[in-house]
Amino acid sequence: MEPIFTPEQLAEIQAYHLPLYIKSAVSPLVYLGVLALILGVLVRPFYRWSESCADGLSQRLAFLRTAPVSRVLVQSLDRLWGEPGWGAAILFALLVELFIELIYVPATIYFGYVLEHRHGMSAYTPLRFLLDELKGIALEGFAVSALALGLYGLARRMNRWWLVLGLPTALLMLGASALDPYRSQVFFEQAPLEQGPLRERITALMARAEVPFQDVRVEKTSVASKRLQAYFAGQGPTRTIVLNDVILQELEPDEVLAAVAHEAGHVHEPKWPGRIAASLALVALLFVIDRLLRLSATRGWFGTTRFADIRTFPLLWLLSFFVFFLSAPISSAFSREREREADRYALQLTQDPAAFRRMLVKAARVNKMDPDPPRWVVLKGHSHPPIGERLAAVPPAPEKRAPAEGLPVLTEPSH
Repeated sequence: MEPIFTPEQLAEIQAYHLPLYIKSAVSPLVYLGVLALILGVLVRPFYRWSESCADGLSQRLAFLRTAPVSRVLVQSLDRLWGEPGWGAAILFALLVELFIELIYVPATIYFGYVLEHRHGMSAYTPLRFLLDELKGIALEGFAVSALALGLYGLARRMNRWWLVLGLPTALLMLGASALDPYRSQVFFEQAPLEQGPLRERITALMARAEVPFQDVRVEKTSVASKRLQAYFAGQGPTRTIVLNDVILQELEPDEVLAAVAHEAGHVHEPKWPGRIAASLALVALLFVIDRLLRLSATRGWFGTTRFADIRTFPLLWLLSFFVFFLSAPISSAFSREREREADRYALQLTQDPAAFRRMLVKAARVNKMDPDPPRWVVLKGHSHPPIGERLAAVPPAPEKRAPAEGLPVLTEPSH
């Protein structure tokens, strides 16, 4: 088998990944340190500033309570919160989130822009990078505001709020994947794959796989990244096959089909057990949050004066950190096994191990995949098996024998 990388390429990949491995080892400690600073020092001044700012805005924007449209929204928020103070709660939650984002600005610039450009992995301009980061912060700010209002507002009004909130949220999680085709379009333009042989072959392949889909679209990620990518987005009537423009530039049609076949393998995974487990885990997490909020109110942590005091908001970040940090090795192990199954499915569907191998090799080279990452990095949270392991699992392609005179060409079966 041809080596995946030349010695020079391998040295470049190791230089690229070393800072990422250091980040992976250090970032949990840094994040815990930031949360400790907020919880130990900054909660009280942040809350005082939020109250003061909310009072000032309330006076300046008093007309919103009487305007025909905005008054309906303001009255709804008043009823949800149950008392004055939802403005201060939103500002406090946003201030905590903004502080964390500001702390991570140097790391975000280095790992998201400098390191990627240094190793030829990024096509970002400074302006495009800034705009995408601001989009991400805006989306996070909206999610944080909704969480602060919804969770704390409902907790103030209902004893079993965690059950009332958990069940509909779990149902929304089950159907949220239907919106996937539209989320990535916030950051990148998409267009339908042009009519032609490749589209026809993808359609025929999905017919054999019995995977219905709405469209095949090309995502123009080359303006930001030089990585190749393919994925399925959405469910049922919204299911869309997405190929980025880089994959169409770097791979031959049969290699693109191999990548699409791998993604089709994920469609046939038994998803409902995982979705149900995730929904139950969400309800359990909300119950733990309820216990934590009650304990905080009893002990008067951070100056809290009542149950579901917004000053406990950073505690939710701390709890979430431990939940995801401790569960990541388990969830990533399941993810790696699903990727192995998708590889096996693709090989069976296409019956073209040579094309599948070439696809993996080209993806490894273009995306600068480490063929042999440290074991602790894999166990900590790699969603895919190392590329060397995936290549080793691909059976050799059938070899053609030179035909004897007067006999037809025969091929050896693959082993």
